[in-house]
Amino acid sequence: MKKLLTVLLLTALGQAFAATKPYNVLVIQTDEHHFKTLGCYGGKIVSTPNIDWIAKNGATATSFYATTPVCSPSRAALVSGRYPQATPVTNNNIPLGDDIVTFAEVLRRKGYNTGYSGKWHLDGLGKPQWAPKRKFGFEDNRFMFNRGHWKKFAFSKAGPRVDSRNKRGAPDYKLNGADEHTFATDWLAKRTIDFINKNKGKPFCYMVSFPDPHGPNTVRKPYDTMYKNVEVPIPVSINKPRAQTPRWAAADPRITADTVRLLMPKYYGMVKCLDDNIGRILDTLRKNKQIDNTIIVFTSDHGDLCGEHGRLNKGVPYEGSARIPFLMVCPGKIPAGTVVDEALSCVDFMPTLFALTGDKLPKGVQGRDASTLFRGKGDNWDDVAFLRSTSNGQPWLAAVTDRYKLVYSSLGQPWLFDLKTDPNELQNAFGKPESKPIIRELTKRLANYAKRNSDPYAGNKQIQADMAQALGQAP
Repeated sequence: MKKLLTVLLLTALGQAFAATKPYNVLVIQTDEHHFKTLGCYGGKIVSTPNIDWIAKNGATATSFYATTPVCSPSRAALVSGRYPQATPVTNNNIPLGDDIVTFAEVLRRKGYNTGYSGKWHLDGLGKPQWAPKRKFGFEDNRFMFNRGHWKKFAFSKAGPRVDSRNKRGAPDYKLNGADEHTFATDWLAKRTIDFINKNKGKPFCYMVSFPDPHGPNTVRKPYDTMYKNVEVPIPVSINKPRAQTPRWAAADPRITADTVRLLMPKYYGMVKCLDDNIGRILDTLRKNKQIDNTIIVFTSDHGDLCGEHGRLNKGVPYEGSARIPFLMVCPGKIPAGTVVDEALSCVDFMPTLFALTGDKLPKGVQGRDASTLFRGKGDNWDDVAFLRSTSNGQPWLAAVTDRYKLVYSSLGQPWLFDLKTDPNELQNAFGKPESKPIIRELTKRLANYAKRNSDPYAGNKQIQADMAQALGQAP
């Protein structure tokens, strides 16, 4: 009897310890990644079982947006929970403010071992600039580089280096014989695995930011030919008439169906290589018995239009540019297979994460805690997110829900997309009488956002006039 009681007591103590044991945090980020290339988002061409495992065992956010759909502003918003104007990274290559406290810094102060590998893009113009001096809580940042889309890495006596060089000896973006050990995706995955193995018995926070599938569209063997014979789907929006094109998103006449057929097979190959390497990382967590105590996040900094609307890359509020994958596993708190349809953006990550870990937010965080949605309990959620352009051109502001997207631009003529009836974003519903209630509601919300978060774009003459007119106010 005593033996049985002892066993029961030890079991109970073990369960109590497991319940109070802090979660590890692993954030996996890709670059310029169209969400529809993933199986969990309906992709049919590339098999992505490892990324899909994260979705199956956690939550899939179906309307998650880059707060500003370019690299630096989006990344700053994700790590800080602040809108770009408060970081103050409103465009690429602007350094993150010294006063910013990231999610990693909070966890570092708590005693976590923290680290980062891959592209950072928050320390100015340095390129590649390994191990920036300002760590922002990512204590082991030996394998963090500031910017660039390098394809081959290696070690030297001085530390990590780009291992493809041009004739002048400067690093370049060529493959230069990169293999399963030196190709950027494989190399960064191995650095992640090493960190995880080193911290088997300690709480850790690690972020790996892969530079793919951002261009150049090249990938190592065998991924380079894996999809060469695939029938590439051509976006229906690639050749739309000018009347269906907002001034803030003029098409590039050089982008044709043939362009898409040429570029996408290697893009698919990069996505497949990413999934295989994410599988290696997940297997390490399983082997170390860390998988059941690790919050795993998969996301991207922004999308890639991949020929949609006659454009490549990002920077505009179209779905392919601004909407990004966001998956989250949190054992014991997020039910497997959860789907979150409500609109969210990068600023909402940090408050949501800390609601799950039980940590206190630092001052200045502007995002929302969406943990109730991820736990399947968010009945009264306010379904709207706010997006903004970079600061290097004509500004635009957008309010987005699961169904609607309202865009005001300095270039005039507001646009309203009904994503339910017009998923390809071909028609402007702003002028329809039946659209007036949703236009008024979203405009009110956008005005409140701008006032609350000091967004100067709402003061742009054209945007201000259009918003005032939508609200029935005198110009």
